[in-house]
Amino acid sequence: MYVHAPYLINVCSPKPNVRYGSRKILQQTCDAAATIGAVGVIVHAGHAEDGIAEGVGRWPRTLEMLESEVPVLIENTAGGENAVARRFDALAKLWDALGGYDGPVELGFCFDTCHAHAAGEELSDAVERAIEITGRLDLLHANDSRDPAGTGADRHARLGGGRIDPEGLRAMIAAAGTAGAPILIETPGPRSGMQADLAYIRGVLGDA
Repeated sequence: MYVHAPYLINVCSPKPNVRYGSRKILQQTCDAAATIGAVGVIVHAGHAEDGIAEGVGRWPRTLEMLESEVPVLIENTAGGENAVARRFDALAKLWDALGGYDGPVELGFCFDTCHAHAAGEELSDAVERAIEITGRLDLLHANDSRDPAGTGADRHARLGGGRIDPEGLRAMIAAAGTAGAPILIETPGPRSGMQADLAYIRGVLGDA
């Protein structure tokens, strides 16, 4: 079981009340995840109104203050001009900043296919490029998108039923399979639809 931290968390904010509150909620989420034996806690990297570099600089302090028995997986995000992990160049800055962290919390990376599409990234080799930056892939969120590429809209759709180029979507799922990463869906119901999405993923992995 994985736990997704609340979307309101933004540890990159220049506003102290937002930043401190976000750190507190992240700590509470990690504590709760540990009680149920979760495999990981997924958290959005956040955004900073005063610039990506400033936002990146606030992550090391967050990790210094955090205590967690459960790995924390930072996820690429879909939108926001100053989002810390929307575009891959920003993700690289974040991972460089986290390179010196040697604390007790295990840090990992979660890749979301819809978010990469929303960010306007080239999808055919997106997973491979992300792994080059982070050195790892701990989880893939396999989602299609309701909206066109580059819009920054984080609205998920059923696999094969959205606006992501089918070949790009299949390439990302196959790359995650090659990397040995678990794959989860965050697609809308009903249950039969989610079962079809799981069958879609198994079909891609079977062909890869």
